[in-house]
Amino acid sequence: MNIIAIDIGNTNITVGLFLEDTEESIESAPGTDSEKLSQMLQSVWAKVPVAKSSKQNRREGVIVVSSVKPAWTSLIEQIAREKLGEKIHVIGKDIPLPITMWVDEPDKVGTDRVVSAAAAYAVVEDAVVVADLGTAVTIDLVDQNGIFQGGVILPGFEISAKALHENTAQLPATKVTRPAATPYGKNTADAISCGLYYSLIGALQEIVRRYAEQIGRWPQTILTGSAAALVKDDCQFMDSYVPNLVVKGIVLAYQKYIEEKG
Repeated sequence: MNIIAIDIGNTNITVGLFLEDTEESIESAPGTDSEKLSQMLQSVWAKVPVAKSSKQNRREGVIVVSSVKPAWTSLIEQIAREKLGEKIHVIGKDIPLPITMWVDEPDKVGTDRVVSAAAAYAVVEDAVVVADLGTAVTIDLVDQNGIFQGGVILPGFEISAKALHENTAQLPATKVTRPAATPYGKNTADAISCGLYYSLIGALQEIVRRYAEQIGRWPQTILTGSAAALVKDDCQFMDSYVPNLVVKGIVLAYQKYIEEKG
């Protein structure tokens, strides 16, 4: 099965190419850069083999999308139609959610959260927490029976730093980095960076602990997302760091859909 898995986030769009269910490449581009996205999609689609039975040289692949930003979904749909002559398959619309949801409004949970949770449970086959650190931070719980129980959402580093800068008189715009020497800053920018860095790690630890208390057992814990690489070395309480878990979850969601369909 040849799949182009596309994760449309709030800031970036990530495209994964899987040929015969094997990961070939994963790359990202800003969602605002339509030219780069078009080039990226055309490049990966060109690597999908042509179907042996096709007289029109149609490629034997499918484009599957998880999106939290409808405007960018339309952009990807347009590129696929105009440049590739293909349609996209959107999880939650064309493809059902791949995990049982025990929440108030399943259709309003970001499909990035859902496919990541399903992918994590497929590997762990036990209670698992997925912490995805991006523009926003989500920390979601799947119980030991494979049921998505819900999660928490909090601001990511950039949003938090921007809020401090824009809502105070003297705090500067700051890029969060891993503290180099001490857990406290010797200047204002470093103080902000340390504060946001350690507050997120503290939130992760506290939330996982409370999840464990709720379900009566300590779950496996997985860290993913664009900012996860920054904090992973200070998150010894997390079991695994898995880059691009959403993209891998998209592939698993489509595979499950095809298996159950026929």
